[in-house]
Amino acid sequence: GASRLPNHTPKYYGVTSPISVAPPKYVDLIQTQRLIETMKPFGVFEDDRELNHRLIVLGKLNKLVNDWIVKLGKSKNLPSSVLENAGGKIFTFGSYRLGVHTKGSDIDALCVAPCHVKRTDFFQSFFQLLKHQEEVKNLRAIEDAYVPVVKFEFDGIEIDLVFARLSMPTISDNLDLGDDLSLSTLNIKCIRSINGCRVTDEILRLVPDRENFRVALRAIKLWAKRRGIYSNMLGFLGGVSWAMLVARTCQLYPNASASALVNKFFLVFSKWEWPNPVLLKQPEDSSLNLPIWDPRVNISDRYHVMPIITPIYPQQNSSYNVSTSTLAVMVEEFKYGLEITNEIFQGKENWIKLFEPLNFFQKYKHYIVLTASAPTKEHYVQWIGLVESKIRVLVTSLEKNKFITIAHVKPESFTGNHELHEQTGYVSKWFIGIVFRKVENAESVNIDLTQVIQSFTDTVYRHASNLNMLKESMKIEAAHVKRKHLHYFLPEETLQKRKKQSIPESSQNTSRLQCKLTSSDGSGSRDRDSETPLVSSPSTKIPKLNTSTAENERSA
Repeated sequence: GASRLPNHTPKYYGVTSPISVAPPKYVDLIQTQRLIETMKPFGVFEDDRELNHRLIVLGKLNKLVNDWIVKLGKSKNLPSSVLENAGGKIFTFGSYRLGVHTKGSDIDALCVAPCHVKRTDFFQSFFQLLKHQEEVKNLRAIEDAYVPVVKFEFDGIEIDLVFARLSMPTISDNLDLGDDLSLSTLNIKCIRSINGCRVTDEILRLVPDRENFRVALRAIKLWAKRRGIYSNMLGFLGGVSWAMLVARTCQLYPNASASALVNKFFLVFSKWEWPNPVLLKQPEDSSLNLPIWDPRVNISDRYHVMPIITPIYPQQNSSYNVSTSTLAVMVEEFKYGLEITNEIFQGKENWIKLFEPLNFFQKYKHYIVLTASAPTKEHYVQWIGLVESKIRVLVTSLEKNKFITIAHVKPESFTGNHELHEQTGYVSKWFIGIVFRKVENAESVNIDLTQVIQSFTDTVYRHASNLNMLKESMKIEAAHVKRKHLHYFLPEETLQKRKKQSIPESSQNTSRLQCKLTSSDGSGSRDRDSETPLVSSPSTKIPKLNTSTAENERSA
């Protein structure tokens, strides 16, 4: 709080002073209770039994790491005086460390080891040790990831375990990862691995009230998932970015209740002047010369549309995947969230309204459907992982088309419906909603997405080939589909229209264009424009989209 002494400025969090330091009103506290009650049925909170189970699992994992480090040291003939104190420790980070994990969610963890343990030891001998634990299932290592990780299920709990080797011979129980100096002797993979923990801890240090922060963040994460905008990979925001936006809101309203923070979150970020960065504190300089986010120096950083900067050195933009389309979709959702929470505080609406799912299949008139298929489960898991990681490339290419204003990919994929499609093997489909720009005084405009989609599928096939994972039976196809023909791809219950359109179509600048699919040899339009593959194989003839303003397409 503010001191009465004349020379003392009040302590505040963040890079600016707060917008308001007003304490919560009674109604805010009531609304917070209502918000918590509304979230409970969504599996947002774990009970004590589940929390204890996580602690037991982490304890077992910690013991496993310690025993392994000693055994490894013995095999390397280290003296017992060193081994007695070698230590080794499991740190958690991410949503579990922030205290906002949900029922059944995974735990992000970091294994910190002393200098006699090499990265190869972790991915080989520790991996083998895990393999022989009866509690461990679904064990897999992703060594070539940006942050290399071992993923597994331990007694029913999903764990993503990353590794860092410190330059010291022993790891003490009270090791502080917040110290920049400990980074100076680490390689880049270890720095990236440790940074998850450092960022999480710094976020908690930079919020005025952790409990209010946690409740507000739980609400925002649930809302983002329900509205289809929770996915770092597909160009929306991931958990760390959402946490930093909520933390910034807490800094601007340090005494607000959790429910008021949710409302203020929407207020702040529906009006935020992107690409001004969101910072939780002033970036710190360091003599370590690691690459940091700095648009003055790095030209590529100048193109980031929604910078949200991690609060520890080396500063990074956690939302570098966001594109103009995904930003536009999120800002529209922020505005809608503000509208609803204002109504909640006026007593006109209940919190359940905020968590109504987005009716994605009623929102747009045009969609691109991506279908990835493979004959066996093992090939399918590899293939859809690769395809999903590349969808953002397609969205970015679509955005560059001057006739497209929005390309909105739905984060969840759909598995194939065997009754509708007599396909063999395993199938996943993704849907991208498209908004075409209004074209004034034009009778007809040809919008040819052929090249964009051909280029995308070529990229995916080429990448799979480079990784030596491409099998002949792995396929990816794309089709341009109108809303009224989505039933060829999805079961009726998925498409059911809700009572009320969540977001009015007028706000999308929906084009008055009719897309007719004509064959590329100019032989006229197809009868069924519902399922014309734009690309299935390099030899396919691909139709152009003929967009004519002559007829206003009615809602399906």
